[in-house]
Amino acid sequence: MRARRLVAVASVALGLVALSGCRAEPGVAAYIGDQRITEGDVTAAMNDLRTKNPTPTAAPQPGVGGQPAAPAPQLPGLTDVVQVMVLTNVCEQTSADKGYQPRSQVTVEQAAQQLGLNPETGYVREMAKLFTCLSGLPAEPVEPTEQEMADVIAAGRAGGNIPGEVSDADAARQLDGEQLRGALATKRILAEAVERYDVTVSPRYRPLEFPLLSFSGDVSAVSVPLSKPGSVAVTDISTPSPVHSDSDSDSHSHDEGTAN
Repeated sequence: MRARRLVAVASVALGLVALSGCRAEPGVAAYIGDQRITEGDVTAAMNDLRTKNPTPTAAPQPGVGGQPAAPAPQLPGLTDVVQVMVLTNVCEQTSADKGYQPRSQVTVEQAAQQLGLNPETGYVREMAKLFTCLSGLPAEPVEPTEQEMADVIAAGRAGGNIPGEVSDADAARQLDGEQLRGALATKRILAEAVERYDVTVSPRYRPLEFPLLSFSGDVSAVSVPLSKPGSVAVTDISTPSPVHSDSDSDSHSHDEGTAN
């Protein structure tokens, strides 16, 4: 099974203030421990994105050989902004508490190239912070549980990435590997942190989940919910190829990249 390059979701500048009162205050988008992200922070981040990355007004020019040109990348939406604002804070808090240190440093220029956005955008700067922070999480590969594997296979089938003729047992054998096990390990670390910091997200942005591993076509295979179970207030990091039948699986090689 061939692995594709790592992809990512960006984040925006965090306007965090000390938490006070209940976890259903008007104008609050999310709570993380004793921090909160306000709707004003989200609005400011979106305004920054739009100002520094204006949508082209001219009609796209034909591509090479008369083929249609690739569409311009879409700007992240409000949910994307909140999603990564929350994850960045969760990652930074748990890294500080546990003493995790980044294993790689992602520059703003690298993040800007990945997103196709102006490097002066706050969203891009925070994406670089997020990638750098995530690199420090101790994601020792873990064996998937029966339910975890069933969820991955179900996601792959729903997204058209696992052919109907491939049995669940064959799909599990092809999917179970270092990438999947590493993503599950990261999910468990982040899920525990979300619970520990009592993360709550405004209903306006739920369900809010960050993809850690995706099939082609941006179909999430493994994701972490960014709000504790039962909360009522308040990517791709890596991409595996579709599962192939036994007849063609031997023709694919495995390679792996890292967001730098």
